Amino acid sequence: MKKSYLITPGPTPIPPEVSSKEGLPVLHHRTSEFGAYFVEVIEGLKYVFQTKNDVLLISGSGTGAMESAVANLLSPGDTAIVATSGAFGDRWCKILETFGATVVAVKAEWGLAVNPSDVEEALKATPQAKAVFCQLTETSTGVVNDIRRFAELTAASQAILVVDAISGLVGQDINTDAWGVDVVVAGSQKGLMTAPGLAMASVSERAWKLVEAAKNPRFYFDWRKMRKSVPDKETPFTPPVTLVVSMAEALRQIKAEGLSNIFARHAWLAQATRAGVTALGLEIFAKQPCNVLTSVVVPAGVDGKKIIKKMREDYGVSIAGGQVHLMGKIFRLAHMGYMERFDVIIALSAVEMILHELGYKLELGKGVAAAERILLNKPQPAVQPAPVLTHV
Repeated sequence: MKKSYLITPGPTPIPPEVSSKEGLPVLHHRTSEFGAYFVEVIEGLKYVFQTKNDVLLISGSGTGAMESAVANLLSPGDTAIVATSGAFGDRWCKILETFGATVVAVKAEWGLAVNPSDVEEALKATPQAKAVFCQLTETSTGVVNDIRRFAELTAASQAILVVDAISGLVGQDINTDAWGVDVVVAGSQKGLMTAPGLAMASVSERAWKLVEAAKNPRFYFDWRKMRKSVPDKETPFTPPVTLVVSMAEALRQIKAEGLSNIFARHAWLAQATRAGVTALGLEIFAKQPCNVLTSVVVPAGVDGKKIIKKMREDYGVSIAGGQVHLMGKIFRLAHMGYMERFDVIIALSAVEMILHELGYKLELGKGVAAAERILLNKPQPAVQPAPVLTHV
């Protein structure tokens, strides 16, 4: 018998109470029964996004939400700035170029956060830019960007700020309204603890002005249609009904724990993971590491691809490898969403055993012990947990 453990930065583990909701009889989406779930999810997402702005539900993955943002905010030939230091920042560039935008890329070396001063210079050099696109957490490298500072810069310009928070939401703080972030996109399969297939976007009034003026073609991803349907407690087209129902349960659990406590838990798990990795003599790849995943440099003389393959096939532990030019050079351990202290222990013990098998010299148990010293003392709740939402 072999159990399977999911330590990847998406999809992430799903609480059994959430996954069980997908087995309920499917509701018709033009009914009051579905409408109740729809309203609960929209309101729950506003809590998670920390916003009073419109929140839209989008059928598709997080990349679908990214594409919908470009389609709805810009016209062909518009200028957009992209702050990128990884594969998903580069994805913004590719989507924008597909829609005919002029892209000004503000690049940082992979493993580093984008310097806000470089974004500031780009805004000064291209005052015609309509938007700045960036990542909260760059999933390919494990870096966190200074979104609060980015928002201050865009607020002083005509450009809006569009943030991909697909991997960071509900693990890394992003206070949409307090910071003045115009658009935030996310997906269901990471910190929101739900199966893949549902995406969402929060949209400020400042951003809606661009939406109304945009000339890019859009039909299925038309945010205007989505906004119009919200008062009717439905989506303009058939949604993934079972995902909406299960996300309602996930949001109940998130509200019960409370965002402040969730952020503290993620920081605690990240600290323990990094302590365990460095105790083994391994290097953290990200220089400004986020709290939702840890990227680790593959030690010299070890085949990085074998680490991923053997860990999954021999131990049943799925982790993620590097992407693009980092393939085989780093591996990534997630600690986001439905994860607790023993997920960290499982991940580190599997890393130790696989590296030992592959000839890397280490003291078995040393990484686990370093993590345990941190995990012995769970963080004190920052605030009292919010009350559980009434079940529909």
